[in-house]
Amino acid sequence: MNPPVIELRDIVVTYGGSLLRSDLFNAVQGVSLDIAAGETLGLVGESGSGKTTLGRVCLGLQPPTQGTLRFSGEPFGGLRQRRGQLSVVLQQPEWALNPRLRCGRSIEEPLVILGIGAGERRRRVAAMLERVGLDPAFAERYPGQLSGGQRQRIAIARALVTEPRFIVFDEAVSALDVSVQAQILNLILDLQQEHGFAALFISHDLAATRYLCHRIAVMYRGELVEVAPSERFYGTPDHEYSRQLLSGVT
Repeated sequence: MNPPVIELRDIVVTYGGSLLRSDLFNAVQGVSLDIAAGETLGLVGESGSGKTTLGRVCLGLQPPTQGTLRFSGEPFGGLRQRRGQLSVVLQQPEWALNPRLRCGRSIEEPLVILGIGAGERRRRVAAMLERVGLDPAFAERYPGQLSGGQRQRIAIARALVTEPRFIVFDEAVSALDVSVQAQILNLILDLQQEHGFAALFISHDLAATRYLCHRIAVMYRGELVEVAPSERFYGTPDHEYSRQLLSGVT
């Protein structure tokens, strides 16, 4: 049996650090979870509950104060060691796409870092644009010439161009119209079936997580209070806070 792509054990992230102990704040408190290849784990909870911090830990962007992180059964190591294996798709694609760069250039930037030759970069960019439902001619456009849904497809193409093993989607559809959200969610499902990556889907949108995610993890004030298969979570959640979250879903 293959090990999970991501393994977190007793993760604590503490902010602060002045001489006054009262200034310390535990953004994440003792979190343990696994994410397998081909699985999407939905991470839900109110703003400030620690979801994005936990996502940053999974990507190696936020070192934990305590606890261990393993990648495919091995100690995580540095970001340099994991180049091309980790990606992120953010809420606002404008944050990931330089408005002064053509979309093709933005997509190929991770390949430049990996030392991939120019001809192979062009081939991969064209193939990824087609895979996310865009004509390869979009490589010559600037982000400002695209709709929000098209920009998010460009951001997803960029995230996948290195064929990563793990992707964090941080509120990746919340800024989109409802009809476009459905298109992007279906695209993520198709791409995961094709590539088999593990994913952490951070969202306030419980309808989106129900549609996309295999399991749901609930954070409350930095703690993981429930982890359950999606069907059970949306049917009979165990924790009172989970029931409160679901009571707001119409």
